[in-house]
Amino acid sequence: MDDSRELPLAARAEALRHRPRSWVERLEWRAVFASAETPAHIEVDLGAGDGGFVVERARRHPERAFLAVERLLGRTRKIARRAARLDLANVRALRIEASYAAEWLLPPRSVDAITVLFPDPWPKRRHHKHRLIRTTFLDACARALKPVGWLGIKTDDASYFDQIRAAAAASRLLAPWEAARADELFPETTDFERDFLREGRSIHFLALRLREATACPAAVAGAPLASC
Repeated sequence: MDDSRELPLAARAEALRHRPRSWVERLEWRAVFASAETPAHIEVDLGAGDGGFVVERARRHPERAFLAVERLLGRTRKIARRAARLDLANVRALRIEASYAAEWLLPPRSVDAITVLFPDPWPKRRHHKHRLIRTTFLDACARALKPVGWLGIKTDDASYFDQIRAAAAASRLLAPWEAARADELFPETTDFERDFLREGRSIHFLALRLREATACPAAVAGAPLASC
């Protein structure tokens, strides 16, 4: 079997898997993306799954930089391979828990957009304590956002969505972005979402912004809306 094509792909994929110099210091974006300057626009997908969403978004927006955060090694490798096959230099995959990345690794006021798409719903009541999205997590995301950044969340689980909205309401840093539409902020979909839609499930969406940004409802980086 001729492995001549696989070896370059493997090498390219490995280069897209970021391993921080320190796991207890904030990321340095120039080091993450191996660039001379910090990328002008950075998006983070927390709990990126197998990368279908973030890789497609990176393909459509080559001028932006994308960090895919995923705790499972196999999925992290798959994200890197998908990006490498498309020769996407603007994607990096980071293997770590989403909550840890938000709390300890994302630099403050440095991210334009954060997406959390279809996090594990832990449907049994006794397991709800394992759910990712709670007020402390949302506030950690808020601290990473630029002043005009946004946070987008989707789930197919109605009870989890109720909990997410309650967590958002308790945040002192974030406010609902009522005018936002998922198909305008990010028309790309995950494999999970496509499966859920085929099954006829409802998709619940919430967009949040820093409270200080609400004075200008449309002044959000990357949003296809009129500016103030």
